[in-house]
Amino acid sequence: MTSVADVPAVTPAHGADQAAAVVARLRSTFATGKTRSLDWRLRQLQGIIRFCEEREADMAKALASDLGRNAHDTWFGDVASTVGEARYAVKHLKKWAKPKRTSVPLALMPGKAKYRYEPLGTVLVIGPWNYPFYLCLSPLVGAFAAGNTVVLKPSEHAPAASALMAELLPQYLDGDALAVVEGEADVTQHLIDARVDLVFFTGGTEIGRKVMQSAAKHLTPVILELGGKSPVIVTAKADLAVAARRVAWGKLINSGQTCLAPDYVLVQDSVRDRFVEQLDKAITDMRSGEADNQPIVNERQFTRLAAMLESGSVVKGGTTGQTAIAPTVLADPAPDSPVMSGEIFGPLLPVIGVRDLSSAIAYVNKGEKPLASYLFSNDKAEQRRVMDEIPCGGTVVNHTLMHVLAPQLPFGGVGESGMGAYHGKWGFEAFSHRKATLVMPTKPDLRMIYPPYSDRDKKLLRKLA
Repeated sequence: MTSVADVPAVTPAHGADQAAAVVARLRSTFATGKTRSLDWRLRQLQGIIRFCEEREADMAKALASDLGRNAHDTWFGDVASTVGEARYAVKHLKKWAKPKRTSVPLALMPGKAKYRYEPLGTVLVIGPWNYPFYLCLSPLVGAFAAGNTVVLKPSEHAPAASALMAELLPQYLDGDALAVVEGEADVTQHLIDARVDLVFFTGGTEIGRKVMQSAAKHLTPVILELGGKSPVIVTAKADLAVAARRVAWGKLINSGQTCLAPDYVLVQDSVRDRFVEQLDKAITDMRSGEADNQPIVNERQFTRLAAMLESGSVVKGGTTGQTAIAPTVLADPAPDSPVMSGEIFGPLLPVIGVRDLSSAIAYVNKGEKPLASYLFSNDKAEQRRVMDEIPCGGTVVNHTLMHVLAPQLPFGGVGESGMGAYHGKWGFEAFSHRKATLVMPTKPDLRMIYPPYSDRDKKLLRKLA
């Protein structure tokens, strides 16, 4: 068995014994108490910022290799988003970590009550391949802000990004408190079995179920950031040109391989044709000078997406290349067609006509609760209805995706789209235990608290309760 002292901050694929040693090493660091210091936490957050700023070119190169993504989209999707999250935490950490006083009932006076945030210990962050830096480092912001040690498991499906984090993150962060572990799915299983204090997983719903099942054996709490079919509703009271541009933008980023991407559009019948025309124009304008087809991460995903092209009438696109697909608009696919039966996660966008807003809301609510819902309408009553009547992780009016960039808002799913939330203060709290503390004076020490109780004692205690 590998000894704890021999386990480096960067760890290759390994078995159960090595996973246990990694976790033991991080627990040993946590036991020293060093991670509880606010100064230490702030240094880790600053290290994440420096990594992103100093290694942006390396990150862009890695994502060009893994995903075919250009440098600007890497900056927007992985660098700027991560830096914004870390800077917000740096600014507010002292306030978040301060114990909060609260009142007590009459029976506990003059006791003094507070609740404080304690780090959980050693946590496991499992990242996905679609935004590998942002969706590894953003949870890392919350984990380090809360004072934990962290096992980071990047996705094996983004090997260049995974290797870069394994190589460089320990140069910017405390290597005694971080282990970057590469490998396949069995590595994740070994790490969960090593009894970490929290599992934070970002990825697909089916893998999320498996992660939760594995964690349940040890009663390990989980946060699951999953996906789902995020709908767009466009009513007759929308600015159709703006709606089309913003839907196209949200769909085309990263070839549609975004958990929050618009998955399908429900358009009021009276404006359906005009919206489709505007959507066609928006996609054409945005793809000007680009290749006809957008890259897909691997052959398996490409094959899955290509099979969906037969699900509806192709209005735009529909062509394929070598693991690449053109941005495609599909008209009125059947509800049970492949493109409508699960999350698309690619550059295919079904557009479905509906009679009115009530019909659109009913259509969405027949399915599982989505990660996001998007409404394009300038009518406040319609905006309130969608916010009130569609259960989902988050709602955005007159745009797509943008709420993920606000650390002032919690981010997370509900039902099939996930459990738990993070970003900003919610990320700090997600990786913390809210611990209650109550300090009672030794005087007065009322006799009536203790048995045997007289009738008078019982009456008084009932009044105090």
